[in-house]
Order: sequence, then C-alpha cells, then structure tokens
Amino acid sequence: MQSIRFSLLFLPFVLLLSGLLPALAQETAKPASQCQMIAQALPEVVFARFALPAAELAQAQADGTVRITYIGHSTFFIETPGGIRIATDYNGWYKPPSLPTVVTMNKAHSNHYTLSPQPGIEHVLHGWRDDGAPADHDVVAGDAYIRNVPTDIRSWGGAMEENGNSIFIFEIAGLCIGHLGHLHHELTEKQYAEIGRLDILMVPVDGGLTMGAESMSRVVERLRSALILPMHRRGPPIDRFLTMFDEDFDVSFADTASVEVSIRSLPRRPTILVLKGV
Repeated sequence: MQSIRFSLLFLPFVLLLSGLLPALAQETAKPASQCQMIAQALPEVVFARFALPAAELAQAQADGTVRITYIGHSTFFIETPGGIRIATDYNGWYKPPSLPTVVTMNKAHSNHYTLSPQPGIEHVLHGWRDDGAPADHDVVAGDAYIRNVPTDIRSWGGAMEENGNSIFIFEIAGLCIGHLGHLHHELTEKQYAEIGRLDILMVPVDGGLTMGAESMSRVVERLRSALILPMHRRGPPIDRFLTMFDEDFDVSFADTASVEVSIRSLPRRPTILVLKGV
C-alpha cells in the first residue's frame, strides 16, 4: 500500500519531467556536424550532437559549388550555393564585394575584428568571450552551419591568453571548411577531435606572428586537407612556408583571388593553392 501511495505522489513529477524534457532538449540541442569525428586517441571522449531539422536542411545540399575569394590579410569571402555570404576575420577594413550574412572575428589583433561591424550583418560571431570562457557557436544560416573550436592566443607581452581565439568551421554543400584564425600554438588531440575532417583549410603563413612555419606545417600535415589556402602572409615570402612540405603536397598559384569548389572538384592530392593577393 505504501509503494502505491509513493507511486501516486511521484506521478506528477514524472508527468512534469516528461513535459519539460522535450522542451529542454529543443533548447539545448545543437546541429549535427558532418565534419566532426571522434578521435580514436581519446576513447573515453564522445562528442554528442543532436540533429535539428534546420541543420539537416542546411547540410543537405552536397551538389552545390562554394565560391571562396581572398579579400586581404586573413579575410576570405565565402559564398554558398544558397546565397549565404560569410566573411572571416572581418575587421571592416577589407571590404567584401557585398554585405555579409555572417562574419567571424578573432581578438588577437585589431586587424582581425571590429566592435563596430557594418549594420545589416545578421550574425556577428566573436571567437572569444569577454568573461574568458570559451566561445561556443553553433549557427545555422541558410545552407551553412558554422561552429568553432576555441584556442589560446599570445598577448603582446608574450603570455598566453586562454580561449582568446577560435578556429571557425563552415559546413557547406558537403564541404568542411576551416579557418585557423590567428593560431599561436600547436593543437591538442582534443582540439583535433573537435575539428574533425577539413576538406579546405585557411592557414596563416606569416612564419612567426602566429606560429613558426615549421609548427604551422605540422598542423597542416596533421589535418591533411585536400585544399590549403594560405593567408596572413606578412614578412617572409610564401616560398618559406611552401618549402616545409614534401612531394606529397602539390602547389599551385592562381591568377585570380577566387576559387570555386565542390565536393566533387576537390583535388585528389593535398594541394596548396596560393590565391592572387596573398
């Protein structure tokens, strides 16, 4: 009799929870990443993702072509098949050809962000948080899904600032596109696992303002992207970065600042493509 009375008393809480859990799941759910993988080196770490209808629609079109244009410094302009426009490391100085739908920023230096973005930009994504906690973005904009992996940065005094920057990842038309931002350190196994597969990699090649060419080349070799787009070249010539790679990597120099890529047109061998203006 006592157990029946306890069950009846407990029933309202069960019903309450059963009503709350679906709503809670909707609030905390994140889009499903097609590019993120579980690192076998970390068998106890499981990166859980929950699919939302919007995310499924955003990543459903794998037949389209993505256009990537180098604007300057570390700013690329990404145009999706569905008409979404994304500017990386947007600082307001290097103007994209049209108003971006989404801009991403990193805090390392003033030429990687602006606190006064152009009006009309729908999503302004900072790679840092003012309270020092890791930035956490999971944004679906049209046919693009954008997420980030936080990294540390080196301050002007030389000390490392935890979670000061982010690697932004754009999942578009079946492609996994990663922008390393102002990367100041080699990545951890956990960060590699959170990044997952990258088909296209935007990498700083300044040789020291971010990381030395040798350290940066190790990151590039580990990620093993099909298409590597250098950026952020200040100081040493591009050849210094290119000499870090052996015959397993092809090198090509474009006569324009833009490239159009689809999942079917990716090069079969890892290729470093130097766009005009780098």
